[in-house]
Amino acid sequence: MVFALAITAIFAAFYFAYPGLSDAKPEEKAFVTHNGAVMRTTGEVLDPIYTSQTVEFDPDKYLRQFNYGRVSALPDGKVLREFTIIAEDDKMMEVSPGVFYNVWTFNGTVPGPTIRATEGDVVRIKFINNGSKSHTMHFHGIHEAEMDGVFEIVGSKGQFTYEFEALPVGVHPYHCHVMPLEEHIVHGLYGVYIVDPKEGRPPADEMVMVLNGFDTDFDTENNFYAANSIPFYYQHHPIQINVDELIRVYVVNMVEFDPINNLHLHGNLYHYYPTGTDTVPSTYTDMITLSQTERGIMEFKYDYPGKYLFHAHKVEFSEKGWVGLFLVKGDSEETEYGN
Repeated sequence: MVFALAITAIFAAFYFAYPGLSDAKPEEKAFVTHNGAVMRTTGEVLDPIYTSQTVEFDPDKYLRQFNYGRVSALPDGKVLREFTIIAEDDKMMEVSPGVFYNVWTFNGTVPGPTIRATEGDVVRIKFINNGSKSHTMHFHGIHEAEMDGVFEIVGSKGQFTYEFEALPVGVHPYHCHVMPLEEHIVHGLYGVYIVDPKEGRPPADEMVMVLNGFDTDFDTENNFYAANSIPFYYQHHPIQINVDELIRVYVVNMVEFDPINNLHLHGNLYHYYPTGTDTVPSTYTDMITLSQTERGIMEFKYDYPGKYLFHAHKVEFSEKGWVGLFLVKGDSEETEYGN
């Protein structure tokens, strides 16, 4: 009883000494969430999303952006193309409005830069791993075993220099090859490597489409599908092309988890070159089916102006973002390219 009275006396004294404490009302703060909702709270708002590590990716810029490297001549006369590729695994990207995802990047983007060389060039790539995990670069194509990017694991803060002759002609993927491979690919460590024939290809409006998807709830199923990372982007921002101009699309399927993908073009057919290794198209079609990392070159012209869809004919993929538009402009209309 004596003890209880003593405790009561202490609290009473504290109250009268600091009366304001019991009446204090924490300040209520309002903030807007990434999906636009207004939230109010008296607690501390921790927002790890909008930081300097957030990736800003522009599908328009990526579409027609080719990296030819730093070009010089070797003593034997061969062309040397030098690139620097930096891997990171701590960035966030808004893959759909309000949906942020931890992407693993080559040179800061998903997909990584489109590397381009001519048949027979020497390609030298200084690879720097600034990530917290081990990474590599594995190029599809022909090269020596020690340049395959499988057993030469590059640890955090490590470096490795790949060097090989650009072969064969075509369009090839490159990607990290560290196990578990699935994890490294679904987070975004891939890109496109184009080898042009020495004699070149006919002039065309060229572009790259990487078909990819994102598993944002980690259930080994993709929640979003796209051409060049952002679902529905080219539907809302149609790709502008000219009537009667040759269009060449380098397409690479990097969708993980799903065994097949496809590409259907409306109002037209295209010549298709599987892997781009042959100068003669294998088919004239309006739809191709692609397994994982399968790729090729599409060539076509539009005879009539207007808007034309292109999309996955697997409806689930197109309804989750893998759909876009070509805006074909007539002879008298001005066309604006991304680059």
